[in-house]
Amino acid sequence: MTILTDPPKESFRLSMLIYDTRYRSLTFQAITAAVLALCIWYLGNNLIQNLRAAGLNIAFDFLGDPSGYDINQRLVEYDSQSTHARAALVGLLNTVLVAFLACVTATVFGVIAGVLRLSNNWLVSKLMAAYVEIFRNIPVLIWIIIIFTIMTAVLPGPRAFRGDDPASSMLFGSFAFTNRGIYTPMPWFESGFFASASLNWLVVLAGLVVSWIVSRRITAWATAKQEATGVRPKTMLPVLAVWLVPFLVLMLVMGLTWEIPALKGFNFQGGIKIGGPLIALWFALSIYTGAFIAENVRAGIQAISKGQTEAAAALGLRPRRVMNLVVLPQALRVIIPPLISQYLNITKNSSLAIAVGYADITATLGGITLNQTGRAIESVLLLMLFYLTASLLISFGMNLYNASVKLKER
Repeated sequence: MTILTDPPKESFRLSMLIYDTRYRSLTFQAITAAVLALCIWYLGNNLIQNLRAAGLNIAFDFLGDPSGYDINQRLVEYDSQSTHARAALVGLLNTVLVAFLACVTATVFGVIAGVLRLSNNWLVSKLMAAYVEIFRNIPVLIWIIIIFTIMTAVLPGPRAFRGDDPASSMLFGSFAFTNRGIYTPMPWFESGFFASASLNWLVVLAGLVVSWIVSRRITAWATAKQEATGVRPKTMLPVLAVWLVPFLVLMLVMGLTWEIPALKGFNFQGGIKIGGPLIALWFALSIYTGAFIAENVRAGIQAISKGQTEAAAALGLRPRRVMNLVVLPQALRVIIPPLISQYLNITKNSSLAIAVGYADITATLGGITLNQTGRAIESVLLLMLFYLTASLLISFGMNLYNASVKLKER
């Protein structure tokens, strides 16, 4: 009679770290990590010793000193007596603002141009091809300077709006387009829940988030109903009501009013000023990066099998519906990965703002603050930390979205 038993377990030996394939890769990874850590320690220690020998030390106390310079375009309160840290915050918010606006508009330009490049109309497709080839092959810095120069040369100055018979007039009596920028009405609340305007807008933002959550629940319920019965309930009116009704009620309760810009002295006062440097940087980054996104969109659409389009057309869908409902949702799996790189390029290319005097974080922290304080190492380290953090956050968010649209296997 034969008795089957488990083979005896082999005892661990140090030589297995090299010769056993189960442990060899871990051994090499540990050695590489140790060597890398040793190199970083050596370089850091060498830097500290050299700074100490030169009578220098890394300190960030300069951020608490008064900045001594003004910033025209700002999203938070700031004056020349504010600290360098406050100036860096203003520059950071300005960078985030132009990067966000450029990402949105570049995506719109890119999707439209990418779809039209595949149009059956010869003229339209060639015009889009010309747009792509012209704008992506000229450095974005040149486009920034060109747009800023055209804007300052073509648009009138504020004095043109003065007098009984002004040479220029405000659009709808509320919008002024000048060579210094665009002045628009500013919304504010007469009877908000808080004295601070920022807190009141946070209330509005919270209401929009709640509306978004409820609208997603309605869409999910309609999808579940469709899967169970084969008939999808109509959700357009409920979703619109969820978005509009709470928003309008909030605006009514909080007393939404508009502050109209008016010419006082040598410039417009009141309202919101969108400075010329911001407009030039925003538009240049949008049209430049939009040309690259257009090629990504074109490649994503062409990656979809023609059988998908033919099947959708056989069901009676019109070409526009085929593109919106069948082709683009599938093409997103091809478009999004390179799109992440374009968003990162927009964020980093925004550092060219200094060419037209837009006060982004490179111009404030890496420019004026660095020159005034002489703290080059600290300023550059903070700049590197900001751009690294911003890039990682963009990549993380877009990767989450990419995972949500990828093909789900059952």
